[in-house]
Amino acid sequence: MFRRTVRVLAALTLAAAATLVATVTTAAPAQADGCYTWSRQLSEGMTGEDVRQLQIRVAGYPGYNAVLGVDGAFGPATRSAVIRFQQAYGLGADGIAGPLTFNKIYALQDDDCTPVNFSYAELNDCNSDWSGGAVSASTARFNALVNMWKLQAMRHALGDQQLRVTSAFRSHACNNAVGGSATSRHLYGDAVDIGASPHSLCTLAQQARNHGWREILGPGYPGHSDHTHVAHKSSRTWSASSCGVS
Repeated sequence: MFRRTVRVLAALTLAAAATLVATVTTAAPAQADGCYTWSRQLSEGMTGEDVRQLQIRVAGYPGYNAVLGVDGAFGPATRSAVIRFQQAYGLGADGIAGPLTFNKIYALQDDDCTPVNFSYAELNDCNSDWSGGAVSASTARFNALVNMWKLQAMRHALGDQQLRVTSAFRSHACNNAVGGSATSRHLYGDAVDIGASPHSLCTLAQQARNHGWREILGPGYPGHSDHTHVAHKSSRTWSASSCGVS
């Protein structure tokens, strides 16, 4: 009887160990391994590169007529943006970025840190190296990355339907070729033109007010009858009079 009990206990121990091994070996790897992985919970008052990386991902959630700074300092504006991001995806909205918030970000990004529904190639049909604009290639590329996360937020707010990018980064040569303004934000990599379908241009212009762009130009503004233009700049310029955006 004693030997039988020992054999049963041994079998149960082996089964438990096998279950544990299976659990460990089948656990999903972090989806951000090719990009960025957060190692601590983030909350108001904290600073660092991990905060800056978070700010990039929630840049599209600053609230109406607001812009979130990407400065590595977790202040009230970052907390509010995190809350809006959490609310948008049905998470507990406490303004603290922890595992659930990071897991949602991991699910939304590709290995190059771009959001899953946008790519560097989509925001640059001018050249392959982001050179020749009004800022360095690395700055133009970074500006485009922040813009992509703003677009991802806007896309989600509009029912996760496509946003059709028709123009974004331009070098001076590309900008001149299309007759762009000499001060165009496209030269900085932080401007995007969005075409109609599936959303109307007015829907795009109206929704853009919530996602961190200081420049919104659309129907009613000269030369913008076939697209809505969104960009970052130092002062606000909203002009899409046919859409009630001003």
